[in-house]
Order: sequence, then structure tokens, then C-alpha cells
Amino acid sequence: MLDKLIAVDKQLFVFLNGLGSESYDSLWLLITKQIYWTPLFLVVFIILQKKIGWKQMWILLLFIAVLILFTDQTANVFKTTFQRLRPCNDPEIMDIIRVVKASKTFSFFSAHAASSMGCALLVFLLFKKHFKYPFLFFSFPLIFAYSRIYLGVHFPLDIIAGYVFGAFYALLFYKLHKLAQPKYFPLA
Repeated sequence: MLDKLIAVDKQLFVFLNGLGSESYDSLWLLITKQIYWTPLFLVVFIILQKKIGWKQMWILLLFIAVLILFTDQTANVFKTTFQRLRPCNDPEIMDIIRVVKASKTFSFFSAHAASSMGCALLVFLLFKKHFKYPFLFFSFPLIFAYSRIYLGVHFPLDIIAGYVFGAFYALLFYKLHKLAQPKYFPLA
């Protein structure tokens, strides 16, 4: 069963990765680097800070930092444990895929997908009633995670598992926030 799932995962990866073209490679290389998302993060930061004030903003940033730490470290434990080769290093498919960016580390699961989904879901849960279109927070993890497939460094199941772990940690941190609220974190 697991072998069949991995085979389907590889087939889906080959299809999705094959949709790319050289003319868009530089764009997807920009998208996959968090530093280039800084203007978007700053806009969201400013909007949130104006809604909740500096004290609550620092608390939110602490929650997000710890959330990223948890997702990143969990991904590292999984990568070390499962040692799944990245698509760009998988001898079964590496000669038939587009490798835009190579990496020597392991693949399962995507820390990028986990942390981006975790942050987006936590912010969504805390602020959904303060925004007209709160679902737009999820555009970041969707685009960001697809970039990992496009570049040849993650399989779709790596992304999905990352989303699951990111969502789990976001829900956990949201519950922690609710337990401490309203005494310590009166946001939502």
C-alpha cells in the first residue's frame, strides 16, 4: 500500500513539475525564498499592529516564532527518521524532471509547507472576524509550497504532510491562546 502511494506521489510530482518552463524559473526561485515575501509580511504586520496594538503584536510574534520553531524541528526529526530523498536526488525520476534548485537534505516533510500553513492558519483563526477576506491568508502557503514542487525539491506528499503538521500546531497554539484569553491575550 505504501509503495503504491509513493508511486502515485512520484507520478503526480512528475506531472506538476513538468508544467514549468525555463521562462518562469527565476520567478519561482524568488517565490521560494522567504526574504522576498518581506513586503507582504510587513503589510500584514502593520495592519495587524493597527488593529491590536504593540503589546498584543509582540505576543502574536512570539506565538508565531515558537510555532515556526515547532514545525521546523518536527520536520527535521521526520527528515532524519524517514530519510526520503528529494525528487532532485531520486534516481528513479531525477533524469526526467526539471530540477531548478538542488538540495542534498531529505524531503519528508516540507518545513516550508508546515511553517507557512501554521502561520497562515493561526493568523486566520485569530483575526478572521477582523478582515473582509481572511481566506487570502492561505494564498501564501499555497503559492509558497507549490514553488517547492516546481523547483524539484519536494513531492506533493511532503507538502500535504507539512500542511497537516502546520495546521495541527496552529490549532494547538490557537487553543493555548484561547485558554490564556482574555486575561493575557485579549485578541479574538
